[in-house]
Amino acid sequence: MKIGNVDVKVSILAVAVFVIFTIFLLVASVFSPEVRSQLIWLIPCLLMLLLIPTALNYMSRKEYADLTPLYAAQAKTVRIKLINEGMVGKPVRIEGVVEKVHYQFLNRPQYLVADRSGAISVKMFTSADEDVKVNDIVEVLGQVIHRYIVTGDPVINCVSIKKIKKTQQSEKS
Repeated sequence: MKIGNVDVKVSILAVAVFVIFTIFLLVASVFSPEVRSQLIWLIPCLLMLLLIPTALNYMSRKEYADLTPLYAAQAKTVRIKLINEGMVGKPVRIEGVVEKVHYQFLNRPQYLVADRSGAISVKMFTSADEDVKVNDIVEVLGQVIHRYIVTGDPVINCVSIKKIKKTQQSEKS
């Protein structure tokens, strides 16, 4: 669904919760006349189970879209091996291959991105603009953060992840 310039993606988990509670409401209203008198309140509550995650996704994706040009202007291209504790809080740009993808169904994807120098975890707190899969070559814009708020190894809080196409020279036989 597109709202303005923002492509809103509702997580499958939010849709599943909506469907489950819709089924509960239908079953309860069939077997209990008391529930039918409460439908004027229950149906709006049911709709809020879908509208709240949609609104939250819209707001976070809009904020990330607004931050992307700022990060693109300030970020330095860095090799993954060079990312360390001293870079916490600084915007970076990395290019690499996606080795693992986690939590896409929650709209909170985490990627393991690697280049020839190493690998790093890239966390996103909203859904990505593109559907990024394993073995995709990507460019990541983000900020270096600690894995666990104030401790842990450095990871990247991703603002933008885009697939890029690298030209490969064909080998001569």
